[in-house]
Amino acid sequence: MVFSTLFSELYHSIKKTPNSGEVAQYIPELALVDPNKFGVSLVKLNAENFHFGDAQEKFSIQSIAKVLSLTLAYKICGEKLWERVGVEPSGTAFNSLVQLEYEKGIPRNPFINAGALVVADVLVSELKNPNDDFLAFVNQLCHTQVSYSKQVAASEKSCAYVNTALINLMKSFGNIKNDIDQVMDLYFNLCSIEMTCQELSQTFLFLANDGVCPLSEQEIIDHSKSKRINSIMQLCGFYDEAGEFSFKVGLPGKSGVGGGIVVVRPHEFSMAVWSPKLNAKGNSFLGTKFLEKFTTKIDYSIF
Repeated sequence: MVFSTLFSELYHSIKKTPNSGEVAQYIPELALVDPNKFGVSLVKLNAENFHFGDAQEKFSIQSIAKVLSLTLAYKICGEKLWERVGVEPSGTAFNSLVQLEYEKGIPRNPFINAGALVVADVLVSELKNPNDDFLAFVNQLCHTQVSYSKQVAASEKSCAYVNTALINLMKSFGNIKNDIDQVMDLYFNLCSIEMTCQELSQTFLFLANDGVCPLSEQEIIDHSKSKRINSIMQLCGFYDEAGEFSFKVGLPGKSGVGGGIVVVRPHEFSMAVWSPKLNAKGNSFLGTKFLEKFTTKIDYSIF
């Protein structure tokens, strides 16, 4: 199938849908992004790739990077990781303090902000140079050179009031082991990574291939861990809209407030969509619509 032709057809179909979304306003740098951008890229395990629209333009992947930090922490720590963070859907907002206090500083999953901060704390403990080593790991997956955005990281830091409350609350329960500023620095950096749709879909290919990067044939994580990360993406990858996304799209994936979404069809491909306007739950409005039509049109749900 020539996916690029299908992408064009689906885009012009969803473009007629009234787009009530808004770009992320609470991070000043993201509020400056052109809301009309749209890109999509699909990369197959045999290296065939298909693109449409602004697929070669870099954007801030934000929370999508939490899958990559989880992968590295899980690779290093194994099952002990789950003593500090759960694998359940949150059921509340991604930055909820109430739930975190009720559950005594153990975040529901690694993709809400509190969970990603715990994962960042693990990496600070385990890596000699956390920022450099994590970026090297991402570049190993991507097979290109991507980088942190100093502007986006600084922008996030300037308004990190809730994240600061979350990490201090977890510190009070003993679930943050390192200096708070060092952990927050890694967290802001990993969220600031910029990629194109093509780079993003290429980066996630290992999760479509049982943990093995098909481009280098290197095992990133073992089959069992790959399966579990995919299941967490399926259950928890879209804030408190994960159930509806699974119902409508039917692929494991992860979204970010930069407007990106990446999804994986095991043993076939990885796919990234970017459209900056977000719905009320913080997921890309047109990106979600596009993926729903895509998996419906060619029956590519995993169910």
